[in-house]
Amino acid sequence: VIAHGHILGIVPKTHLPNYSEFYEVRHFTSGEGLDESITIGDEEYITVCTNQLFRCDEIPELVIACEVCEDLWVPLPPSTYHAMAGATVICNPSASVETTTKESYRRSLVSNQSARLLAAYVYADAGEGESTQDVVYSGHHIICENGSVLAEAKRFTNEIIYADIDVQKLAAERRKMTTFPAADHDDYVDIRFSLKVKENKITRTFPKAPFVPDNQDERDKRCDEILSLQSMGLKKRLEHTNCKHAVVGISGGLDSTLAVLVTARAFDLLDIPRENLICVTMPCFGTTDRTYNNAIKMSEKLGATLREINIRKSVKQHFEDIGHDEAVHDVTYENGQARERTQILMDIANQTNGMVIGTGDMSELALGWATYNGDHMSMYGVNASVPKTLVRHLVRYYADTCENKELSDVLTDVLDTPVSPELLPPNEDGTIQQKTEDLVGPYELHDFFMYHILRFGVGPEKLFRIAKLAFAGEYDEKTIYKWLRTFIWRFFAQQFKRSCLPDGPKVGSVAVSPRGDLRMPSDASSAAWIRKLDKIKEGMLED
Repeated sequence: VIAHGHILGIVPKTHLPNYSEFYEVRHFTSGEGLDESITIGDEEYITVCTNQLFRCDEIPELVIACEVCEDLWVPLPPSTYHAMAGATVICNPSASVETTTKESYRRSLVSNQSARLLAAYVYADAGEGESTQDVVYSGHHIICENGSVLAEAKRFTNEIIYADIDVQKLAAERRKMTTFPAADHDDYVDIRFSLKVKENKITRTFPKAPFVPDNQDERDKRCDEILSLQSMGLKKRLEHTNCKHAVVGISGGLDSTLAVLVTARAFDLLDIPRENLICVTMPCFGTTDRTYNNAIKMSEKLGATLREINIRKSVKQHFEDIGHDEAVHDVTYENGQARERTQILMDIANQTNGMVIGTGDMSELALGWATYNGDHMSMYGVNASVPKTLVRHLVRYYADTCENKELSDVLTDVLDTPVSPELLPPNEDGTIQQKTEDLVGPYELHDFFMYHILRFGVGPEKLFRIAKLAFAGEYDEKTIYKWLRTFIWRFFAQQFKRSCLPDGPKVGSVAVSPRGDLRMPSDASSAAWIRKLDKIKEGMLED
């Protein structure tokens, strides 16, 4: 192992193959247990042993260890112990003989080892031109990170490959996965090295929609799987409570549409007649004809029971009771409507011995964009771990596969409707005045932020940097900064709403349930994050 022209250490091979074309035992001895110090030229005190960790002074998460060729192919590779001792990057110089079908096996081997170790694995293979006698080498180089192939050489070309490895992400994954065994590494030799830290051009890409696969086939498969998870979770809850009715507040918007589609699917699984699905539309001050009509049509096409309850009078009476001026369109004006709707849904559930199915999605929960004890509350929240950017694709998938043109047409119009809570009066032309993304920011940005923070523990500076890369040409850095700051502030401030969430099915690797993935104090402070964001702003102003 060499850095800046100096030998840092020598790592011998542990496992020597002695089968087929390999006869290494004739010439070599295993390095297992070897612990020597040697001199090569002017380099003195060079450690020779298998247990060496090469630590970067400037990047604490960069810890390199090595194994050689056959070491990877055995039941318990040395790299397993290296990773347990703290190595995040495993390097393997190899002379792997090329034979038919071996390429895919080798790729799987490297990829799977990187996944098991929560590490990066850099595999350098002997290349074309080194072939001799009965064996052929192909130069099948591979760089993997936690199971993902970052770069792979085309065989027989002697191609050099490069990749960006995110060692901070690997360290975050290990912190998160408490079953990852941190071994005692007293028997390891720590060797320090230094790198010049500089701004490099990042070659890896960051999908703008990390929750949504780019490939159409993969996206359809993901949507079908998620709909199954949602409906199976609800099916179990209905069975357990012996519930034969469900109540859904349907607005004609995306979230309530997905909730009612999932509920209908759960009813089909239980052979419960769909007329036991009670869809309640509750028009008020902000309801537009478009969403109202879509809610009615959708309920009819699904075969559900529709109940229309206009809440204007009850909300007006409520305003009179608490002394609120109806002309003041503040948060009281908005939340009064949301809480009145929840009260109606809960009481209808009591009437029918049913269950209120929640409609709010994970993006709204992350932002706290829900009325406490209003749309925030239900008896089972089927969308609780579905981000807003994915809700749209789930509804689209249902529309494409339901084999009911009239229902498909309604769902398509719902997809074309701007996202809105419809709590403020519409414009004079009857169109929606209150558009959520104008107020709280683009959901594609918020879902991007949420994914990287909760999935990989990414901090503010890094998140801002990768967001600029992902959304280059769509949002300038000031816009990204603005909504990142909004997300951070709201995410911390609104944890108290998530702390008392109803049950809901976890469908992906990111979730905000206080009983599972997000064990966060309700009064956790955002101050440290905001300070880092303020430094980013200072840098932007200097530029």
